[in-house]
Parts: sequence; structure tokens; C-alpha cells
Amino acid sequence: MISWMQKHNKYLIVTIWVATIAFIGAGFVGWGSYNYGSKAGTIAQVGEVEISRAKLDLTYSNLYEQYNFMFKGKFDDEQAKKMNLIGQAFNSVATQAKLLNLANEFGILVSDEELAQEIAQIKGFQKDGVFNNDIYTQYLKRVRLKANIFEEIVRDDVKINKLFTLLNTGSVDFEQNILSSSINLADKIAYRVVTPNEPEINITIDEAKLKEYWSKEKAQYLTPKRYVFDVLWTDTNETEYTQAQLDEFYKNNSFNYLDSNGSVLTLADAKESVVRDLKLKKTKKSAQKSYIKYKKGQVEKSETIAVDFNSPKFTQEVWEAINKKGINDILKPKIVGDRYATLKIIEVKEPEVMKFEAAREKVVKKYQNMLVSTQMEQIAKNTLNNIKDNNVTIISDYLTLDNQKSLENLTLNESNQFLTELFKMTEPKGMITLGNKIIVYNIIDQKLSDREDNRDSQVILDTMNKMKDSDFQSNLLKELDNRYKIKKFVKGI
Repeated sequence: MISWMQKHNKYLIVTIWVATIAFIGAGFVGWGSYNYGSKAGTIAQVGEVEISRAKLDLTYSNLYEQYNFMFKGKFDDEQAKKMNLIGQAFNSVATQAKLLNLANEFGILVSDEELAQEIAQIKGFQKDGVFNNDIYTQYLKRVRLKANIFEEIVRDDVKINKLFTLLNTGSVDFEQNILSSSINLADKIAYRVVTPNEPEINITIDEAKLKEYWSKEKAQYLTPKRYVFDVLWTDTNETEYTQAQLDEFYKNNSFNYLDSNGSVLTLADAKESVVRDLKLKKTKKSAQKSYIKYKKGQVEKSETIAVDFNSPKFTQEVWEAINKKGINDILKPKIVGDRYATLKIIEVKEPEVMKFEAAREKVVKKYQNMLVSTQMEQIAKNTLNNIKDNNVTIISDYLTLDNQKSLENLTLNESNQFLTELFKMTEPKGMITLGNKIIVYNIIDQKLSDREDNRDSQVILDTMNKMKDSDFQSNLLKELDNRYKIKKFVKGI
């Protein structure tokens, strides 16, 4: 879900404001420092439309809350930076600005009455189904927005919705008939599923050919980058705490201890983790003092260890800190397991090509997979060349695109994937690869299904309308990209 949102965010969050107001419960989330440009409060301009800091802030906050909800309360500023959340937010408001330029050219207006009605319909501002001004006022205080600024943001949202309503073009009968024909087309096929377990497949390892294969591919077989550290450990085993301290720590941090459903665990259920975190907190100053003494040469290292880069022994945060340092640099104390580690980088061994003996196990596995794939392809080609006379094929029933049954030798998911690819094919016979399987097929008959009913007609109408809307909006935004240029007045967006 998240990766899809990131990929399509340019078109996804055009009307995010009203849809996500009810999402916000924790308050405003800011995205960092900035420098104003020539216009105070204006961070960018798209065409004739200015983008305010307030609009970007609200978009960022809404996005942050959405991701935090999907991550079950574990989304933080570090993740937001990795995902370039501020970039996503700016893309959203920039896209809105382009649409607003077009709406303004068309002369689209939003009256005060329409604006008031839109705000009153936002569920987050309602109590018992009725707009509540106190809730609305408290929300504005929490996100630190003046009413007139927020209302202009909503007014823009309504204006864009009006624009899309004006530009909406429903599908015509001809288009619906084409989609209906593709959905209701039924194919009867002869097919064979070729798998790695075919009895014809015979794999033998020729050592000379294996070494020859390795010599061509050996650049892929590298030793991991390895760090050698001197480590000064600061243990928490002897750190003492009282029950009152434990209760207070849990009270202030209970939101960090969740079950698989995202519900807060009781202290009894989370006690092991709570005790660990409390001890680490109480030991932090001691670790920092040890770090200073170690830098001054007043204490000796605990041990020397070698760790492969990105080993789970250290968290990703620790590895990022290590990656910024060089030989003989000493890192400030980092949490490793249930204690602190002060790390001094002694040596960095860069990746190098593995010797054949060390890489042999990996090479054999990949070589075997290559031989299996080659033989599978040959079996599939032989089957395809003789498919009309082949006695190893299976004859199916008439299949439609929305077939809900598993085909023989395929799972339901594989069957659905196969049919999706099958109905894209322009040739009556061919091969389709799914994972480690090759399906050889031959269409032996076709007909139009006679199962269409009112429900199917509505599905076809809705599907065709959505396809046209999606295609139209995508092409419209591409055109607007060329028509309205973006001027940024701040850095970091």
C-alpha cells in the first residue's frame, strides 16, 4: 500500500484536505525549518497560484497521520525523512495549484454558502451527526491555523471538485460494449504446466563447466564489507530501579508497547521490554561518561569484534552512524541489544571476489537453477511445437477473465495471474511464465459468455467510467505540467 501511494502520490492526493480532517487526532506535525522568499508566507508559486506555508504544513500533517495510522503508531520523523514526506506533500499541493489555475481560467467560483456546507459535512467536526463549532475551533487551535486560512484551503478543494465535475465525461455504449466483450469472452484451451519437477529434467554437475560458469559470473560473488571494532561495553545488568520508577516510565511511554493488533499492552505483558528500556535510560549517563574516559585513554576496550556491514547485530540507525565515520573514529554510545556500545573503527575490509571454494555452494545452486530453467524452456518449446498432438496437455472448460476456480496444476492465485496474461495475448498459442512455472497454451475454441446480468452491466459501466476518468486526469495533469511552471521560494521541498 505505502509503496503504491509513493509511486502515484502525484495523482492520489489531489483532494486530501477534506478526506483526512477526521484523521487528525494527535495535533499538528511540522516538517522543519525554512527560509521565506520574496513573499512572506508563500513557499512557491505555480502559474498564478501561490502556495502558502500553511497549506503545505497541513498537507504534511495529514500525510504524516495517515502513515502513522497504517504503521500502527510507529511512524516517526526519521521514516518521514527516508520517504521524503515533505516532497510528497509538496507534489500534492503543487498538483492542486495547477488544477486551481485551470479552474480560475474557467471562472469557477465557490460561494460562502457552499464553503460553509462543505465544512459542516466534515465528520471530524461533527458531534452526533451535527456540525459542532467548538470542535472546529479546537481543531484550528491544535493545528495553529486561522479560520480564514483553513477555509481558503477547503474552498480550493471544493473548486477542484467542481472542475472535475465539469470535465467529467462518462463512457458511451460503444466503449462499454468493447469492455463487456473482453470480460465476457470465454476461451477453451489445451495447456500444460511445466515445472522444475518434470521427469525429463536431468541435472548433472560438470565441475569444469561449473568453474567456467563461475569465472564468467564471479563478479557477483563478493565477500561482505566487514568492519573491525574495538568495543567498550556499558552493561545495564546492575542498574537498579524501583517499582514506582517502572510504573512512571510505563505511564509516559506506554504507546511504544503494542500488540499485533496495535493495542497498548499492559505493564504486566510488556514488563520485559519496559524494564530493558528503563535500565537503558538510567544507564545512559554512565555510558556517556565511559565514552569520554575511553576517548581520553583512561579506560581500556572490552573486546575487539569483526562485524559484516548491515549485520542485524546493530540497528540500521547504528550502521548509518558507522557509515559516516572513518578509521580510528570513535562513535558515541549506541544501544546494542540491552546495553551500550562505544565503538572505535579499527579496520574496514572492502568486498572482494570470493575464491571458488568459498563461493562453490552458492554457485552450484545458481548453476542448477540455470540448468533447470534451460531444460524447462526446451520442454515448453517442444510442447508448443506439437501441442495439437500432445497427449500431456489438459483441456479446460470455457474460461472467462473473472474465473474463480483453480486450474489443474495451478493455485487459485496462479490461475488468476495466468488468465490475466492469457486475455492479453494476441496469438492463439504460446507460453506464459509465472514464477518458476511455464504454462504452454493453445486456444482451441472461443465464445461469448451469456451470463451477463444487471449486476455485470453496472460493474462494466462503473469500470469503464473509472478507466476513462483515470486516463483523462492523468493526461490532463501531464498537460498542466507543461502549462504551469513551478517557482520555489524555499529550500528543502
